[in-house]
Amino acid sequence: MANNKVKNDAITSRDEDFAQWYTDVCRKAELMDYSSVKGFIIYRPYGYALWEMIQAYMDKKFKETGHENVYMPLLIPESLLQKEADHVEGFAPECAVVTRGGLDNLEENLIIRPTSETLFCEHYAKIVNSYRDLPKLYNQWCSVVRWEKTTRPFLRGSEFLWQEGHTIHATKEEAREETMRMLGIYENTAKDLLAIPMVTGRKTEREKFAGAEETYTIEALMHDGKALQSGTSHYFGDGFAKAFGIQFLDKDNKQKYVYQTSWGVSTRLLGAIIMVHGDDNGLVLPPRVAPTQVMIIPIQQQKEGILDKAHEIEQQLKASGIRVKVDASDKSPGWKFSEAEMRGIPLRLEVGPRDLQNGQCVVAKRVNGEKITLPLDEKLPETIAQLLDDIHEEMYQKALAFRNDHITNATTFEEFKEILNTKGGYVKLPWCGDEACEVKIKEETAATSRCIDTEATVEGVCPICGKKAKHIVYFARAY
Repeated sequence: MANNKVKNDAITSRDEDFAQWYTDVCRKAELMDYSSVKGFIIYRPYGYALWEMIQAYMDKKFKETGHENVYMPLLIPESLLQKEADHVEGFAPECAVVTRGGLDNLEENLIIRPTSETLFCEHYAKIVNSYRDLPKLYNQWCSVVRWEKTTRPFLRGSEFLWQEGHTIHATKEEAREETMRMLGIYENTAKDLLAIPMVTGRKTEREKFAGAEETYTIEALMHDGKALQSGTSHYFGDGFAKAFGIQFLDKDNKQKYVYQTSWGVSTRLLGAIIMVHGDDNGLVLPPRVAPTQVMIIPIQQQKEGILDKAHEIEQQLKASGIRVKVDASDKSPGWKFSEAEMRGIPLRLEVGPRDLQNGQCVVAKRVNGEKITLPLDEKLPETIAQLLDDIHEEMYQKALAFRNDHITNATTFEEFKEILNTKGGYVKLPWCGDEACEVKIKEETAATSRCIDTEATVEGVCPICGKKAKHIVYFARAY
């Protein structure tokens, strides 16, 4: 098996400067560009195509579970945002505010949505009267604005694309079930589409969403050992319902408040794909999310029959549902190889005069550079499809092994700090549940609680205060 050992000089090495490597890949693979406003990026066609692949996959999952898409306004009256105290306190520092319309000052400030809970609540209060109106399972695809001081493409921007689901239910049991169902969809999407294993669990009180009773999260581990919150699902209880007066007449003829959930993932997932799977030569895309799964590169394409054969193979693969293109540009084969590699295309298929003569083609796997000679016959689409599935599994297992190798248990604070500074990744620590201990860990190590391991057997004492532990928590430095 051949490996990709030749570094692309247009990209900084990951081990030399991970942050610069990430920026290089985003730019050189033409995923995005910077706009003239800090934190507001341009999604170039290839980057947006990746988001469309995620969007299409998840939208199908949402609809299979009974959810409907809606669209809420961009602007929120300031008074509406202030109805839920914890919510407004959590988002106020990040809000972008519109104070003028045309040449006139507005009577009330309007907030460019940082999230849409308040809009959904206002709407639900108008349309729900009876238990027969429940549940409402709504989702919206949109962008939101949060005025970030420090920005990085896809990971933390002042504007980002996402989906936000908002549902209301007659009982807390239904709402809790919905909260965990959506967390499961997120975790499975990461595994089955993105080939990324997640750590899942409940956020601490300090880290939960503003206004939620409980927040559950999926957390990915990047190549540099930092965690990335990649999706959250929130159980709101009836707090928002009481603030906004969302009531219904139940079967027992009594007025009751609804129970609510909210859940979302964003274009942060593009950052996760880059940092989990990428290498020094650029993107490495999992086949199921890759906009182009196979790039056909004709060798000596000016010779008779070569381009015709390339397009014939293209149509053969397309007919089997494989996303494939032919690079028929006048650039050299070497340039085309490098470009396909930079863009992370899972398979490169080469066909030239000698291949045509022998009735074969050469396929190169982006994930490890391995080259395979395949016959040009009617089984080619089936063989390619199997290769793509194998690549997905190979990428997932590699990421899983890396994640598992970077989950370490610690029982003392000194041990905790040493693991963080030498190995990185997740460090599991007994914790008393006191926010003061959580804050001290962050202040002294820059590590934050990523989530509580809700399935762990709790033993030992909190290494910060010495009290009996109530939880086992994943801590990590994070983006």
